[in-house]
Amino acid sequence: MSRLLEAYRKEIIEALVKHFGYKNAFEAPRLEKIVINMGIGEAKDNPKLLEAAVRGLAQITGQRPIITKAKKSVASFKVRAGMNVGCKVTLRGKRMYDFLDKLINVVLPRVRDFRGVSPNSFDGRGNYTLGIREQLIFPEINYNEVEQVRGMDITIVTTAKTDEEARELLRLIGMPFRAA
Repeated sequence: MSRLLEAYRKEIIEALVKHFGYKNAFEAPRLEKIVINMGIGEAKDNPKLLEAAVRGLAQITGQRPIITKAKKSVASFKVRAGMNVGCKVTLRGKRMYDFLDKLINVVLPRVRDFRGVSPNSFDGRGNYTLGIREQLIFPEINYNEVEQVRGMDITIVTTAKTDEEARELLRLIGMPFRAA
């Protein structure tokens, strides 16, 4: 079992029940999934860039990404509906907890001038989105094999009903929020 999942079951649920006064431990919010999205706008001109991004995202997550396609045509970006424009991975279960553990304890401290993540990036429904500017901060990525530095969006989806519940859940898990 993942050490983050073990800590959630043994300590975090109790703390959430105590803090919010739930009648039942099953009311406590939990992590549902983590979605990692990487947009590659230049993929329309050079398909090899998309292959490299898919390979890098697969190394980071341990799961093969799916290729996302444009939903609408946008003339100013020279994109037609159905063109490949990015890739994404949805992590659940053990892989989700392992990835979050690695993100909090290994990856985020490697960010240059890191002072914590924004506590205001919640969407109003208890989900948190974090943007990362470069994939080089992940230890699986070999610096010499990277052709182009890419960013990604990491969305942590929880079962929390409010942002306050989700913020407390992530704080107890160990997410390094900066002072507001």
